[in-house]
Amino acid sequence: MSEVSIRDLRNHGGDVVDRAARGEVIVITRAGRRVAELRPLRGAPLTADVLLQRWRHLPSFDPQKLRDEIDEFVDQKL
Repeated sequence: MSEVSIRDLRNHGGDVVDRAARGEVIVITRAGRRVAELRPLRGAPLTADVLLQRWRHLPSFDPQKLRDEIDEFVDQKL
């Protein structure tokens, strides 16, 4: 999280908003005091069609093989 003075926000508003759009959370200060926070908006929710299309392109896996591999690394005494 970074801080930007209200003066810098006024003078470089587009750059600051671009930083927030890329995922950065920015605190706005006035006279050294934190007064606001600028953060990116959440993306639009995905539709069921898009989710199904993505799901169809996932690689297949063997659940038993996954369990066996996990068992190799996890201490069974826990």
